[in-house]
Amino acid sequence: MTGAPGATTPRVVALVPAHDEAEALPATLASLRAQTRPVDRVVVVSDNSTDATVEVARALGADVLETVGNTDRKAGALNQALARVEAELVLVLDADTTIAPTFVAEGLALLDARPTLGAVGGVFRGTPPASLLEQLQANEYERYGVQVDVTGRTSVLTGTAALVRRDALAAVARARGRTLPGPPGAAYDPRAITEDSELTLALRTLGYELASPASMSCTTELMPTPRDLHRQRVRWYKGMLDNLRAYGFTRVTARYVGQQAMLAIGTLMLAALVVLTALSVATGTFRLVPFWLAVGAVLVTERLVTVWRVGRRGRLVASAVLPELAYDMFLQLAFVRACWLAATARDAGWHHVRRDAPPPRVAVAAA
Repeated sequence: MTGAPGATTPRVVALVPAHDEAEALPATLASLRAQTRPVDRVVVVSDNSTDATVEVARALGADVLETVGNTDRKAGALNQALARVEAELVLVLDADTTIAPTFVAEGLALLDARPTLGAVGGVFRGTPPASLLEQLQANEYERYGVQVDVTGRTSVLTGTAALVRRDALAAVARARGRTLPGPPGAAYDPRAITEDSELTLALRTLGYELASPASMSCTTELMPTPRDLHRQRVRWYKGMLDNLRAYGFTRVTARYVGQQAMLAIGTLMLAALVVLTALSVATGTFRLVPFWLAVGAVLVTERLVTVWRVGRRGRLVASAVLPELAYDMFLQLAFVRACWLAATARDAGWHHVRRDAPPPRVAVAAA
């Protein structure tokens, strides 16, 4: 980590970690240029890219930092960038994510008003869905945003877009190997496969508060295939399980441990419901009970209301019930697999989604 910010240190520097993201970068960098409060510098951190990521970034006016010998994925790329870039605040923005025009301005206002805030994260939403699977993900993300807005609680400082105090990152780096897990001097733990949830635990362990206003929205890609979605969620679930094991049971982790326990209970209950319903239909004992029909109607109404803003298609999917029930079961299977991988100390691996469209080499160069 570099020293304390001086008089000439930029206020906000955007770090955009990217691995083979030539196709997605133009939209991401355009969203940075559209900020009502522009960032002072944009640095694309190209990590072992084999496509035109570097050329695209430079053509669009961004500075480029290429990682050297990095084997620690996104965490390692960010650590290398933080060692070479000075800033009072760091905007960590995924290369496949766009942010609302007021994202930086709102984040700065919050951080200036509340010195106890270590970071301000975005509430992520999906790109326009092109299939039923993507619509189900869009509905899920919308419900998450409603939950954050209603409760005011930031469960995880999302890695897609977050504005973080540099001194908070420096404090995390100093505490590694003592108060916090991870190698000393590393702001991001290179052993964590979900660096955002690990940093969330690190900041909260050191006493920092976090915020995620619903108006600070960020739009990220949706998984196009069941295989992509399964691999993504297995990594998310296992990453949190690994992080909780590394931190142990503490005042900070207690709520997260409870969430994992409730997820496990929910998985078992849904499986039991499906099995018992199937058995009752098979044996001819299935009956519609008015009380449970009323309970079901309330649940369907809640699921419909919480996705109202995603549009007509999202509402239709929510009101149909069965597609979202199948989707929930699909996610729970990913959770079960993540638990198995965590219990057997196996790696969930990293997953990079490749799209069919080729990188915009010629078009960007002409710009």
